[in-house]
Amino acid sequence: MLVDTHAHLDFPQFNKDREQVIQRIKLAGMKVINVGSHRKACQDSVDLAQKYDFIYAAVGIHPHDAEDIKDINKLISYLHQLAKKPKVVAIGECGLDYYSVDQGKFRKTVTQKIKEKQKQVFQAQLKLAKELRLPVIIHNRDAHQDILQLIKPFKLTGVFHCFSGDKNFLEKVLNLGFYVGFCGNVTFKNAPRLQELAKLTPLNRLLVETDCPFLAPEPHRGTRSEPAHVKIIAECLAKLKGISLEKVAKITTENAKKLFRI
Repeated sequence: MLVDTHAHLDFPQFNKDREQVIQRIKLAGMKVINVGSHRKACQDSVDLAQKYDFIYAAVGIHPHDAEDIKDINKLISYLHQLAKKPKVVAIGECGLDYYSVDQGKFRKTVTQKIKEKQKQVFQAQLKLAKELRLPVIIHNRDAHQDILQLIKPFKLTGVFHCFSGDKNFLEKVLNLGFYVGFCGNVTFKNAPRLQELAKLTPLNRLLVETDCPFLAPEPHRGTRSEPAHVKIIAECLAKLKGISLEKVAKITTENAKKLFRI
């Protein structure tokens, strides 16, 4: 069995065939954690978890959406309410993203003001995770030092989703007790640095995830990803580590069960 520890099945890219995609998950004998990234996505994730016994939910606000939050206390009250629902296993996707993107509503330069708002929203979610004794699913892009500075006081556990960074940052993340998630981009032909980091990640801290509908692995790169693609990612990691797919599947599933208590 495999566990896709980071999916967004609620996203509109699945509106036309969501049920068929979910049936492929069921046929593969997988489990999936559907991860909230904004208010509606959190509710949708909880709804999916209630409908399907092999889907779990996480609730949180992505840093791209932090700027739109007017009342952080009201947000945390909403997330707290959702997080008490059955099968909600983590707080996230939350974190910091300092990369200036050219993508729809996120078309902007990340100013210092935006960074500060992201920090406030992230820190509030860290406090919630501590209060509820839940792991956190962390989104980090070009914000390594600020991420570490904010999470250290809370002594939380969780996963650095779609890991990015260098060897030094990986060591710090592991020393804090966090797990490391690798997505479809680890399979890309132009990703030798990321592949080297995957080799360095201990098996007992490794998680597999698709981040679907994004980052479809080779040979599907450029198309919509889905949870069934997690096997391709696991195969890539097995090859990088020189072990069997069965061993990667067994250990990453054990890791997911331990971290998320699923």
